[in-house]
Amino acid sequence: MLLIAIAAVVALTAYAALVRHFARLSNTHLNRFDAIIVLGTPADSDGNPTPRELARVTEAVQEYERNVAPRIIFTGGAAHNQFVEAEVMARAAEAQGIPDSAIFKETESKNTIQNACFATRMMKAHGWRSAEVISSAVHLPRASMIFTGMTIEFRAHAAPPLAQASADGTMEATGLEILKTVHFLVYGRWVEQCRP
Repeated sequence: MLLIAIAAVVALTAYAALVRHFARLSNTHLNRFDAIIVLGTPADSDGNPTPRELARVTEAVQEYERNVAPRIIFTGGAAHNQFVEAEVMARAAEAQGIPDSAIFKETESKNTIQNACFATRMMKAHGWRSAEVISSAVHLPRASMIFTGMTIEFRAHAAPPLAQASADGTMEATGLEILKTVHFLVYGRWVEQCRP
């Protein structure tokens, strides 16, 4: 029985790695979008943006300045500590020169499924139909699987890690994302469904 359980775990992990490898990172050929969606990630214990958050914000700011989209939606509630991820990232974007009128905040989500769902709801309420989705490269395959189930056109776009530090390229980060992909494939996609 133990060997069967181990074999099942190994098979699921291998399947998740394979699915991640072949995940579609876009469902459109658009180069301009109605919005840029920045997926949430936790602030530090003092409420300051982490290097991962700053990398996502900086890439969103650069894409906004390249006229990829006229607005940015920051996502994420207080999922891992008392600081609302969207608020922390929005402040960092304002500090980089993004006008308040171009910033929208989705402040309730606790995970990537909710990031996608609640941001899509916000877009639908405004009549926006397309988005460039920005996150860390290691996160994008799973995020793209989730966005494929939403009702918008999207393209995933990786935020390069900042020079000083990022765990996104490490085996640990990749391993954690594979486990989260297993969770999504086995549980999340069915139980944590969200209708935008």
